[in-house]
Amino acid sequence: MTPVLEQTTEMNLLYDFYGLLLTERQRTLLELYYHDDWSLGEIAEHQGVSRQAVFEAIKRAQATLTDLEEKLGLLQKHLKRQKIAEELLQRLEEMPEARAIVKPFVSELVDID
Repeated sequence: MTPVLEQTTEMNLLYDFYGLLLTERQRTLLELYYHDDWSLGEIAEHQGVSRQAVFEAIKRAQATLTDLEEKLGLLQKHLKRQKIAEELLQRLEEMPEARAIVKPFVSELVDID
């Protein structure tokens, strides 16, 4: 995965976990930039502000999301649960009956977030 794609994926995941803690303006900017794939110039024109203002606001929102993750660690815990669930299901491949019984519980555990 390219660094840009990795950053986009990480920001989208952080947004999923912490987006409601951002201001409405920050959410709008991040949604336009990451979800809708608008350029900084397009966002600036749409918002009636400079490209630099959009860039700085997005950077602040990114910093807020990163700071929340450093303090709360919800994304890392989620990813760890997913990894454990995948490993568990993989090990149950040789036991189809047990896998059929356990799989719904594993899915529910991962989907708690």
